[in-house]
Amino acid sequence: MMQRLSILLLIIFLMGFTPRPINTPESTSLPSIAEEAQQTLIKFFSLLNAKKYAEADALYGGSYEQLQVFNPDADSSDHAALWAGACEMSGLQCLTVRTATFKNLQGDTYVFQVEFNNPDGSLFILSPCCGANETEMPPVSQFEYKVTRNTSVQFVVMDLPPYVP
Repeated sequence: MMQRLSILLLIIFLMGFTPRPINTPESTSLPSIAEEAQQTLIKFFSLLNAKKYAEADALYGGSYEQLQVFNPDADSSDHAALWAGACEMSGLQCLTVRTATFKNLQGDTYVFQVEFNNPDGSLFILSPCCGANETEMPPVSQFEYKVTRNTSVQFVVMDLPPYVP
């Protein structure tokens, strides 16, 4: 009896060391609607990273004001050109999503905590800038993004990529 109990406890102990799946942007156990919002977020950044700006723009529902500030000479109605200038020349980090973790639901808006991949696959970390040190401006690797439905009932991302001056 004692031997069986010892074996059972050993098995339970060893089960704690079994490999578990990594939380990748594609693998999730979210409810289907939240998963749809998450997939829109991932696709938006993948399209920006692939320089498919017109396709990415269809998944964006936020303001274009800052994109116009980055590109004062671009036609304000040419959203693809605004994205190209912002991602390629003005400091927006149009990177692929490393993780997109559902945080909460605020009304009809899904909020995600997002991490990005650098082009070399490492974790993107926004470091202090503009003369600040790490105490004044701690490094950031997680960013909050909101995804909501537009008037066509399609999910759209409401926030711009991280900015590095």
